[in-house]
Amino acid sequence: MPPLAPGVVREATAEQLAAAFAGPPEEAARWIAAAARAGMVEAQILYGQILLEGRGLPADQATAFAWFRTAATTGNVRAETMLGRCHELGWGTAVDLPKALAIYAEGARRGYDWAQYNLASLLARDGQRAEAFRWFRAAADQGHAKSMTVLGRYLEEGWETPRDPAAAHALYARAAALGDFRAQFNMGTLAATSAEALDWFTKAAATGSPGFLGQMAEALSRRPEPELQALSAEIFRKLGA
Repeated sequence: MPPLAPGVVREATAEQLAAAFAGPPEEAARWIAAAARAGMVEAQILYGQILLEGRGLPADQATAFAWFRTAATTGNVRAETMLGRCHELGWGTAVDLPKALAIYAEGARRGYDWAQYNLASLLARDGQRAEAFRWFRAAADQGHAKSMTVLGRYLEEGWETPRDPAAAHALYARAAALGDFRAQFNMGTLAATSAEALDWFTKAAATGSPGFLGQMAEALSRRPEPELQALSAEIFRKLGA
């Protein structure tokens, strides 16, 4: 297939890039790569994600890191936050948690919800739960689903704040409606009926990460309801356990 004309990709809108990204992987990689090379910052971020995931082309963490770094030179907070993820997880570069923390802190101060969530997660792992709570709440206030789920756990357990099960349930419900699989699992756990529980657990099973699904299947295997045990067995089969 011939390369895309530079004028075509330079005139692409954010909506067109998003549509290309959601399309067939090989075609998406071709379009997004062309737009990234033409200097479109949003395309550079998307191309980095494509390279991380190996969508439509072989995964290449080092090249993904390079594209995030290129995009970050413009001051784009999303690109900077992805650089932080690379430093945190060693994607295409050495693990450097202090650098990741500094990047997240800057993005959090600029109001970016994912930076706030990532900062809070690192702080929580470091035992700085009060400061983590502050940033989870800041991200949740912006509608960040994962932060809502974690904030709900703080309220449910009474970590750094008085226990408030009703507020926790409300946060889980909002995050679950936005598609967060951990919140959906929590809603299933709190469900009043087995039918409602099965509905939420089935939704969580559809999008949960492999590690989470293994834990979920183990938990459901201990439930007395036959339909939940059947879902547990189905998850284990899909995981190849």
